Amino acid sequence: MKLLENKTAIITGATRGIGKGIAFTFAKQGANVAFTFNSSVNAAKELEKELQSFGVKAKGYQSNAAEFDAAQKLASDVLAEFGTIDILVNNAGITKDNLLMRISEEDFDKVIEVNLKSVFNLTKAVIRPMMKQRAGSIINMSSVVGLKGNAGQANYAASKAGIIGFSKSIALELGSRNIRSNVVAPGFIETEMTAKLDEEVVKGWRNAIPLKRGGTPEDIANACVFLASDMSSYITGQTLSVDGGMLT
Repeated sequence: MKLLENKTAIITGATRGIGKGIAFTFAKQGANVAFTFNSSVNAAKELEKELQSFGVKAKGYQSNAAEFDAAQKLASDVLAEFGTIDILVNNAGITKDNLLMRISEEDFDKVIEVNLKSVFNLTKAVIRPMMKQRAGSIINMSSVVGLKGNAGQANYAASKAGIIGFSKSIALELGSRNIRSNVVAPGFIETEMTAKLDEEVVKGWRNAIPLKRGGTPEDIANACVFLASDMSSYITGQTLSVDGGMLT
């Protein structure tokens, strides 16, 4: 029995990195996947095909979750195409790192808009169908940085900490309708982005982690499968750190 059989998931920002890992793992577990992408049309088409090879329905939507109306349209399009929305994974995010002295107002606003406001936009867009179904799992991607802060990432840390407060509030509001809201806080995850970093720097980071390795997108995806499935039916309002012991 696949853990997400016949469930439909919306995953934002799924054409690379953690989002792609989640999309793959969900499809393997039987979920139909509606995913969003920003600009990479070819990567989206490729991903559609790869996900469909697991025998599930998969469709990419070019949509900017940071725009309120776009999020509303996405939810209604997915509902029309797939019939239900059972799982929402708010994964889309950006960084614009700089010391506070140097962060521009524009760079602060942009990170809050893409990382935090998008979570509000999409959650608001899916709660009606979920309330009708009296079931749903919302999974929001935060970061260890949202839990402990990081020099040079005040904007990113604020957006990721905001996600935690938002998710806990939604858990309280929607629990009576059997809609759950949880957070995954990844630590140092090795993706295409980290592959461009200096190998010595990366080694140093790995050594500082109790499990002595960086995480993989699959590590995050497995935590998301648990939170999306009925295995976690009595868990809501929680933050699960998937960080190899970084914050221990």
